[in-house]
Amino acid sequence: MKLQRLVYSVLTITFFVSVGFSIYFFSQARASNARILEADTNNLPIPRYHFALIGEELEHDYWELVGQGAKDTEEEYEIAIEYEGPRRSNPEEQRKLLDMAIKSKVDGIIVQAVNNSFLPLINKAVDQGIPVITIDTDAAKSKRFTYIGTDNYEAGRLAGEELIEQTNGSATVGIVTGSFDNAHHQLRVQGFQDVIEQKSDISIVAIEESSITQVIAEEKAQNMLTKYPDINALFGTSTHDATGMTEAAESLGRSNDLYIIGFDTLEENLQLLKQNKVDALIEQEPYAMGNRSIDLMMDIMENKEVKDVYHTDTSVVTKADLSVINE
Repeated sequence: MKLQRLVYSVLTITFFVSVGFSIYFFSQARASNARILEADTNNLPIPRYHFALIGEELEHDYWELVGQGAKDTEEEYEIAIEYEGPRRSNPEEQRKLLDMAIKSKVDGIIVQAVNNSFLPLINKAVDQGIPVITIDTDAAKSKRFTYIGTDNYEAGRLAGEELIEQTNGSATVGIVTGSFDNAHHQLRVQGFQDVIEQKSDISIVAIEESSITQVIAEEKAQNMLTKYPDINALFGTSTHDATGMTEAAESLGRSNDLYIIGFDTLEENLQLLKQNKVDALIEQEPYAMGNRSIDLMMDIMENKEVKDVYHTDTSVVTKADLSVINE
């Protein structure tokens, strides 16, 4: 009887999973057919290629810029781009979307390879004749064709060098990182640490994880500032960490005695910079990543040679830089 119930349960689960995939593939096919019908009705060219772009978080300002950069090439290249991603950062859901893209037999895939768990699927896609480009976070040991995005280790080094300069080489530092597991955050922390370790008067006393959310960044920053009241500098490795750290500083009355450096020059963070709540930001180029990823994919489609890695620019932005820009 137990065996019968087990078999029944397995069959039920398999049925619902199959239905789920069928619904997804049907919706993709219907959307593709709709685009083709619209193109034919309006005498527009039918897309030459269908690419999938899978980011970390669908409605995140940073990833929306990546998606927009890619989508802005559709007319130029006469292609269709499906921009997908989890509603909230979720590697497992990203992998499911990657697997769906492979099963949908798209012409090319651009994906953020958050960690090593993406390698088998990337290799599977390439083995099936679907070229893969990694974006924002690399999977150098996979069969991907190329990587485009920030040199995350160097970005961490830039943050460390800026902190050393602005604190005169003497500080007690707390780090709020977006994720302990995601490769790009690991590299940012490592680059930062490697620079800081060269200065005997700077020490890192705490590293906490924000899970790439403002609320948790605030909670972790507040906890470390309470536990280590001698902390006078904070470094955050993901977009929302800067906001969380400033909120924590304000709640503890520490706004005026902390040096804070964060990531990404999105509008929310730029406002913090203008208000002197953040001292510096590491600027990335998400729009350029998305835009150039399609250029590279088209080169691959045309059998042109591509390099192993393409790094987009990274720089430090301070309030003084904003003044120059506004002039």
